[in-house]
Amino acid sequence: MEMRNRINLELRNRAPEEVTQLVLDNCRCDNGEIEGLNDTFKKLELLSMINVDLRSLARLPNLNKLRKLELANNRISGGLEVLAEKCPNLTHLNLSGNKIKDLSALEALQNLKNLKSLDLFNCEITTLEDYRESIFELLQQITYLNGFDQEDNEAPDSGSEDDEEEEGEGEEKEEEEEESVRGEKRKRDAEDDGEEEDD
Repeated sequence: MEMRNRINLELRNRAPEEVTQLVLDNCRCDNGEIEGLNDTFKKLELLSMINVDLRSLARLPNLNKLRKLELANNRISGGLEVLAEKCPNLTHLNLSGNKIKDLSALEALQNLKNLKSLDLFNCEITTLEDYRESIFELLQQITYLNGFDQEDNEAPDSGSEDDEEEEGEGEEKEEEEEESVRGEKRKRDAEDDGEEEDD
């Protein structure tokens, strides 16, 4: 489905100026451009365009109230200066799985003074040495990069139910640690029983 049609569908007979959240994931945009979105979406606080083959943000309308922008799994490699101009109050930006290769592509985000959280999972930039330190240095306003702060503490909103879930369903990092501990325990148990257990 094309992005323009998807927007009409998501409106569900509401006026664009009443909409606060718009999810356009997995629709299609022509020529890698945003289409069908305009300045009438004045109250939009969350906009999600995950996996829509987006290459450019040039046609992003003025969205002064926008706080959260989800752009994972697209082909964006730069042009992020548009964000500070069009979405000055952005607090969360997800660019995971895009073509962000180096720090220069992110410099424009310095102008997003309210930005607290940035996601860059599966972007080439994450293969650079000390990329986390470099990004925290470049974007001093952000608290969380890929869900963790500079001290590797997890962002609160992603795991507030941890207390009930610690029996196995905690956050992925915890799970991995628990998994390796359980693996060690299984090995020890197997040795105690005198039988070999395949890993």
